[in-house]
Amino acid sequence: MVKSIRLILCLCLLTVTAAQAQNASTGRLKGSVQADGKPVPFASIGFTGMKTGTVTDSAGVYELAALPAGRHVLQVSAVGYVKYAQPVQVKAGGTTRLDVRLQPTASSLNEVVVTGTLKPVSKMESPVPVDVYTPVFFRKNPTPSLFDALQNINGVRPQLNCNVCNTGDIHINGLEGPYTMVMIDGMPIVSALSTVYGLSGIPNSLVERVEIVKGPASTLYGSEAVAGLINIITRDPATAPSLTADVFSTSWREYNADLGLRLKAGKARGLLGVNYFNYQHPVDNNGDGFTDVTLQHRISVFNKWIFPRRHHRVASLAARYYYEDRWGGQMQWDSHWRGTDSVYGESIRTNRVEVIGAYQLPLREKIMLQYSFNIHDQNSAYGNTWFLANQKIAFAQLTWDKQLGRHNLLTGIPFRYTYYNDNTVATPSATNTYLPGVFVQDELKLHPHHTLLLGMRYDYNSVHGNIFTPRFAYKWAPTDQDVLRLNFGTGYRVVSVFTEDHAALTGARTVVITEDLRPEKSWNLNLNYVKKISLNNAFLGLDMSAFYTRFSNKIIPDYDTSPDSIIYSNLNGHAISRGLSLNADLAFSFPLKVLAGATLMDVYTVENNGGKTVKERPMLTEKVAATWTVSYTIPNWALSIDYTGNLYGPMRLPLLGDLDPRPANSPVWSLQNIQLTKRFAGGWEVYGGVKNLLNFTPRKDAIARPFDPFDKHVSYDRDGNVLPTPDNPYALTFDPSYVYAPNQGIRGFLGVRWTVVK
Repeated sequence: MVKSIRLILCLCLLTVTAAQAQNASTGRLKGSVQADGKPVPFASIGFTGMKTGTVTDSAGVYELAALPAGRHVLQVSAVGYVKYAQPVQVKAGGTTRLDVRLQPTASSLNEVVVTGTLKPVSKMESPVPVDVYTPVFFRKNPTPSLFDALQNINGVRPQLNCNVCNTGDIHINGLEGPYTMVMIDGMPIVSALSTVYGLSGIPNSLVERVEIVKGPASTLYGSEAVAGLINIITRDPATAPSLTADVFSTSWREYNADLGLRLKAGKARGLLGVNYFNYQHPVDNNGDGFTDVTLQHRISVFNKWIFPRRHHRVASLAARYYYEDRWGGQMQWDSHWRGTDSVYGESIRTNRVEVIGAYQLPLREKIMLQYSFNIHDQNSAYGNTWFLANQKIAFAQLTWDKQLGRHNLLTGIPFRYTYYNDNTVATPSATNTYLPGVFVQDELKLHPHHTLLLGMRYDYNSVHGNIFTPRFAYKWAPTDQDVLRLNFGTGYRVVSVFTEDHAALTGARTVVITEDLRPEKSWNLNLNYVKKISLNNAFLGLDMSAFYTRFSNKIIPDYDTSPDSIIYSNLNGHAISRGLSLNADLAFSFPLKVLAGATLMDVYTVENNGGKTVKERPMLTEKVAATWTVSYTIPNWALSIDYTGNLYGPMRLPLLGDLDPRPANSPVWSLQNIQLTKRFAGGWEVYGGVKNLLNFTPRKDAIARPFDPFDKHVSYDRDGNVLPTPDNPYALTFDPSYVYAPNQGIRGFLGVRWTVVK
C-alpha cells in the first residue's frame, strides 16, 4: 500500500514537472479578425504545417493555447475575403497578440451599391439586382482600359465594330452599345458619340468598384438607360492609398502605365490619376496588308477633390481630360496620307473633357445637387472621307431623400442639354436638345422580409415631347441566405440623328425623315434569385436571372432604298431580348476560388414588311456567352495563379450580298488567359502571363477586298448596285465591318505594381 502511494506521488510529481517544462516551451496567441472595421466571425485560424487551429467567435475574437514557441506562419481564411498569411513569433511562457485585417475578394454578396436605387445599400438588401466588380477582379486579367476589362463579366461584351479602326461599344444581354448608359460616380457623362470613350483611359488605380444593372433603368437615369447601365465608382480620397503605380508591357510592344496619387490641400482631400497607353508597332499576321490592331497613343488625366463641411455634408468636384490618337490601315500608311485616296488609313483623333460634382445643400433635409458637363471633339478620316464632330452635354439634378415611417422617398428634378454637330449629310445643321424632367421613387419596407419599390418619371424632350417611364421592384428575403427579386421597368432613348457609319460617310446623300420620330423604348421583366450555401469546406453563391426585354420604335437609317438618300423611320415592329443567366461564386477553405457565369440569349427583331412578318436575329449577337475566373493562392510563396476566359456562341455576321463567299455566322470562339502574381514586402507586386492562350483570331478574309480600299476597280449599274466582274466575281466592295473578335493573337505580358497605403 505504501509502495503504491509512493508510486502515485512520483507520477504526479513527474506530471507537474513535465507540465512546467511544457509551459516554459509553449505560448499563447490571441487577437481579433476584422475587415473594414467590423469583426469577421467564423474565420479559420491555423498554422502552416501544424494541426492546431480554431475559428473566431461572433465578435471576431480568437485564442490559441499550447503553441510551440518560435516562429510560425499564421493563416487566416474567411469566405469573401483574401486569404491572410503572416509569420508570427510565439513567446515561450507568454501571450502574443496579433490583430488581423482581411481584404475583400473580387466579388462579395455584401458589397454596398448605389446604382440600383441612387442610395448606398447592401447588395443583398437592394431591391434591384446589381452586379459589383472591384479592382481585385480586374487585376486577374490586367487590361489597358475598362472597355477591355469587361470581357470577363457574364452578359456584358465589348464589341469591336470595325477591323481597321477598332471602334467598339458595350453589349448587355445582346442589345447594342448605344442603348447602354455609362456613368462615373452616378453622373451620365457618356452619350451617343462617346459610348466607348467613357470606358477608355480611366485610371484603374482610381476605381473603387464597377456596378452594372442589366435591364432598363430610365426611371432614375433617363435617356440611354435602355439595355442597362454601367456605373464607375471612383475611390474616396479620404481612404484611398497614398500612391498606386501599375506598369505593364506585352510582347506586341504595347505599353500601359497607370498612376494614382492621394493629395491634400488644407482640409481638402484629393486624388490624381494618370493613365498612359502607347502602341506603335504595326503587325500584319493574317497577311491582308492591313494592321491587325490599331496603333494608339492615349493619355487620360483624372482629378477628384472632396471638401470637408459641417455635419458631414457632401461636397465633391472631379474632372477628366482624355486624348487619343489612333490609326489602322494599310501597313505603309503614315500621317501624311491622312484624308487622301492614295494609301488607305482610318485615323481617329479625340479630345474629351469631363467635369462632375456633387453638393449637399446646407439644409436640415437631405437635398443633393449633382452636375456634370462634357465636351467631346472628334477629328476622324476614313480613307479620303472626313468625319468631324462636336458634342456638348450639360446635366444637373436636384434630389431629395426623405424617410417617412416605412417609406424611403427619393424625388428628383433632372435637366439635360445636348449640343451636337458633325459634317455628314445626316446632320445638316447643329442640334440643340433640352430634356427636363421629374421623378419620384418610394422604397416601402412592408416587412423585415419584404420590400416594395415603386417609381415614376416624366421627361419633356424638346424634339419628342412627353415621355413617361414607370418602375416596379419587389424583394423577398425569407432567410439571410435567400433573396428573390422581381423587377419591371422601362427604358427610353431620344435619338440625335447622326452616325459614324461608313455608309453614311460615302456619297452626297439627302436626309429624309418619313415621319415624326418617336423615342425608342424598352420594357423589361427580370426575375432574380440569389442563394448563399455554406458547405463543409466551401462557400457557394448562386445568382440566377430570367430576363425578357421588348424593344419598340427603334430608329434605323435606310441606305438601300435610294443611293442618294438616308431615310430615317421607326421600325415597323419590335425587338426581343430574352434569356437565362447564371453566376456562381465558389470559395473553398483552402485558397481556391472560382467565379463562373453563363448566359443563354434569344435576341431577334420582328418587322412587318409589305404585309409579311419577318423575324431576324440582329448582327453580332451571340446565342451563348460564358465567362470564368479560377484563382489559386500559394500563401507560403505569396504567389497567386489566375486563369480567366470567355466563350461566345455563333453570331450573325454582315455579308455584302448573296454572292459573298464568307460564312454568314461566326464560329464558337474563346479568349483565355493565365497570370502569375508574386507579392513582396512594401506593397510591391510583379505579375506576368499569357493572353489568348489558344491563339484565336478571325478569318484572314475578314476585310473584303483589302487590295482595293477605295473601290477604284469596282463596277456599278445605273442604280448603284455592284456588278460581278472577272476581277470581282463575288460583287464585293471594300468593307471592314465583318468583325466579331479581336485580330490580336497570343502574346505575353509582364508588369509591376506598387501600393503605398500610408
